[in-house]
Amino acid sequence: MEASVIAAWTFMNEVPVPEDVQEILTDGEQAVTAFKTFRDSAIFTTKRLIVRDAQGLTGKKVEIYSLPYNAINMWSSENAGKIFDINAEIELWTRAGHIKIKLGKGADVRRIDQLIAWAVLKSH
Repeated sequence: MEASVIAAWTFMNEVPVPEDVQEILTDGEQAVTAFKTFRDSAIFTTKRLIVRDAQGLTGKKVEIYSLPYNAINMWSSENAGKIFDINAEIELWTRAGHIKIKLGKGADVRRIDQLIAWAVLKSH
C-alpha cells in the first residue's frame, strides 16, 4: 500500500507537556503527553495530535499541525524488535494523506503505538 507522504516528523523522547500548549486547546481537551521533535514538540491530547514546528533562525515563527484522531484510518508501527530502536517508525494513513513518524533512540515505539490505539479506538 504505497501512498505519497504529506508530512514526515521525527519524535525524539518523551518530555513534559509545554506550558503554552494550553492556549490552543479546546474546551474539555487535555494534553496527555509530549515528545521532543527536532525543532519543537508533538503533543498527544485527548482529541488530536498537535505537532509544533519552530521555524526561521530565531524559532519565533511556529507552524502548528493539528491531526484529529478521527481522521486516522489506519496506522502501522515498525521496528527491529527492540523497544528503543533508532530505525523505528510509525505510519498514519489519514483522510488528508499519508504521514510518516520516525522515532529517535529515546522514543518507545510501543508507547506511541499504544497512544495512537487509545486515541483512535476511543474516538469511534
